[in-house]
Amino acid sequence: MKSPQPPESRADHTIVARFAPSPTGYLHLGHAFSALFAESAARAADGRFLLRMEDIDPGRCRPDFDAAIREDLAWLGLTWEEPVRRQSEHLEDYRHALALLEARGLLYPCFCTRREIQEEVARAPHAPHGPDGVLYPGTCRSCSTSERAARVAAGEAHCLRLDMAAAVAQAGPLTWHDRAAGVQAARPEVFGDVVLARKETPTSYHLAVTWDDALQGVTLVTRGTDLFESTHVHRLLQALLDLPVPEYHHHRLLTDDQGRRYAKRDRSLTLRALREAGRTPAEVRAMVGL
Repeated sequence: MKSPQPPESRADHTIVARFAPSPTGYLHLGHAFSALFAESAARAADGRFLLRMEDIDPGRCRPDFDAAIREDLAWLGLTWEEPVRRQSEHLEDYRHALALLEARGLLYPCFCTRREIQEEVARAPHAPHGPDGVLYPGTCRSCSTSERAARVAAGEAHCLRLDMAAAVAQAGPLTWHDRAAGVQAARPEVFGDVVLARKETPTSYHLAVTWDDALQGVTLVTRGTDLFESTHVHRLLQALLDLPVPEYHHHRLLTDDQGRRYAKRDRSLTLRALREAGRTPAEVRAMVGL
């Protein structure tokens, strides 16, 4: 299996943007804004717009939501290139990416349960925090190679973590560019040893989105500011996996009258509910300001 091509081997410089929802519910106004924002960025540059289904969570993702997403986006007037990439159909791609990281000595199995991690953190007087909360204390990082192999061979449940200190040392200083915030120095170490795969989900958001954006030739990643910090990890993975580096544009998040972000639980503001209430695509576009 070949890795995605580095930027210098690409034949053109067309803007390629994407909208990548998870089919775990109906789209709401925030999703509409994000999809329209990405498509507008691509069309303004006479570029390409892709739709991707990030359905790596088998417990929450459903085919009927997948179909509903496509239907709602078409109703809004969006068009995209086919075929739509569904992550659940390409798990071997992510195993390949994990193998590349393993070959560099950057992955280790973590056998800690959530309860064990919480207990370990509780014993630390000043446990460091990152964007996602308290950092993993690194309990399994010090396990010997033989112990790791024996526990894996015995079928002990585990996830795969990135040895962040080693990864940062191998990658060296990195930057990335955001159209709204300018040049950013990558600080992936603030996330600690992130999980890149679990038994029930053989990839993570960080790994799958980074690999897919490269594989699909995405040159402009547009997404909400809630994912801004995640880009530090993605930039590191790009360096470690020798992937092209896209430009980013983290846009504002839509909120309701109380300043709360729209969520899938807000059923009255899903595109499905707005359609049933007689709203038109033009009205919905006006509601999100695009």
